Amino acid sequence: MTARPVAPVIPGAGRGHRREGKAGAGRPMPLASPPGRPDVVYGFGRIDASGRVADRATIAALGWRGGDRLTLTAEAGVMIARRDPGGMVTVPSRPYVVIPAALRRRCGLRTGDHVLLAASPGQDILAAYSFAVVDQVLRAHAPACGDGRRP
Repeated sequence: MTARPVAPVIPGAGRGHRREGKAGAGRPMPLASPPGRPDVVYGFGRIDASGRVADRATIAALGWRGGDRLTLTAEAGVMIARRDPGGMVTVPSRPYVVIPAALRRRCGLRTGDHVLLAASPGQDILAAYSFAVVDQVLRAHAPACGDGRRP
């Protein structure tokens, strides 16, 4: 076969091709939803010192607005938020959820922890999973190595 290879397509760095704005600024990433489960939207958040966890995509998928009331529950490494008119937590005007300190302690979440957020619009719930829980699930479902051990 003597065909010539196709040259790569690389956009030019000339003037007029550069977008103005902050470094690293670009279009937001699309909402993530796995095949076969389009009713769940995933995102990532980080718990700040006040217990706030923010991810615009997951909150937007739920349609939660400032002033909505939530009921929060927790288990080891997992926090669940449900919209509830009688809830004790209020969604602020910005797209984030506040996890109270007592609830963070109960489910083992600390300031700076990253969490996997899973929004289920059909059930009107948001779940925040600690990476420790995500790691346990991944290890339980990882293929066994040649010696029978899991990574």
